Amino acid sequence: MDTSSATVELPADSPIVSSDRCDVPKRVRVLHIVNSLNYGGMERMVADLVRRTDPSRFDRHILALSYLGRFSEGLEDVASLHVARRTSRWSFVWPRMLARQIQTIAPDVVHTHSGVWYKASLAARLAGVRRVIHTEHGRPHPDSWDRKFVERLAARRTDVVVVVSAPLAAYHRAERIVPEPRKIRMILNGVDTDAFRPRPDPGTVRQKLGIAASTPVLGSIGRLETIKGYDVMVEAFRRLSRDRDNTPAPVLLIGGEGLERRRLETLAASHGLRDRIRFLGWRDDVHDLHGTFTLFTLASRSEGTSVSLLEAMSAGLCPVVTDVGGNADILGTELAHRLVPAEDPERLADAWRDALEDATSRERDARAARSRVIAEFSLDAMVRNYEHLYAMVE
Repeated sequence: MDTSSATVELPADSPIVSSDRCDVPKRVRVLHIVNSLNYGGMERMVADLVRRTDPSRFDRHILALSYLGRFSEGLEDVASLHVARRTSRWSFVWPRMLARQIQTIAPDVVHTHSGVWYKASLAARLAGVRRVIHTEHGRPHPDSWDRKFVERLAARRTDVVVVVSAPLAAYHRAERIVPEPRKIRMILNGVDTDAFRPRPDPGTVRQKLGIAASTPVLGSIGRLETIKGYDVMVEAFRRLSRDRDNTPAPVLLIGGEGLERRRLETLAASHGLRDRIRFLGWRDDVHDLHGTFTLFTLASRSEGTSVSLLEAMSAGLCPVVTDVGGNADILGTELAHRLVPAEDPERLADAWRDALEDATSRERDARAARSRVIAEFSLDAMVRNYEHLYAMVE
């Protein structure tokens, strides 16, 4: 859906009047700027945040610089959706057209997200926006000096920089990405623990893929990009598959899309694992996938606070993930034994084997995983923290 034309129905300074003619305070108009809302944990988090933000206090808008994408579906019921007009090659240096579009929307707060920080924050200031907030959802691996230089410039015109994990906060301070540490706030990602709850295996995924009910399923959901380490996961599964004691032999199901998909499929086929590593593409039946998985795994090289990991743990799955970014904080001390080093397929294969062979321990950790998400990573708590930042403009 392309709604690039202005969708704002009220002038920015118009109060909302109740039916009994009594004035109520003007809502704060919040504009989220993203590259798109297509795939990925960050995009899902932004959609959930917009959907849950209090409509009586905040007028919600989203501006996508490229296109809206899958996670925008249904958001038109709660927010005004916009797509950026085509810009020139010089827009990164002087985003005049973007600034004009922001001026038309007339937000009180612009909230930028990873991937658009420099251009969007510059355009917001050119448009005269009073408050600019940015959320850093994760870092590339390896990071580059030019990215850090550009982000230091963006940080100077940003009022608050939100990081989604303690390691990200420490990184920003150590690298002086944000020259003024007082600007840094940590808000942990959250998920809907009612929507993502333990479910029985529906059998539909196994039936469609021809997987027997007794076959253990290693499951992962994520973007098929280099930073997510799926090449390491394929190699780890190859090593696990050499173990003749695995009866029945497990399969690996990977849900998600990305630029690495064709290379990963070729890699799996070269190991003779085409039938045991299944790339599912984008799926709308995440709850059914969670019900099918025996455990959930990630081989990421870098993470912020992984939404897919939070959702899987909330769904009552034992996690086996790499010790990068915010993963250790998500698992906590009780599940720390399920962490493995990044770039180490042998240790990842060993961790899978341990979890598959000890069902009692795996099920205990699955219960602990859900309890931890309920206690520490509530979606409502995340939304309240962002609302507090938005309200500071009042």
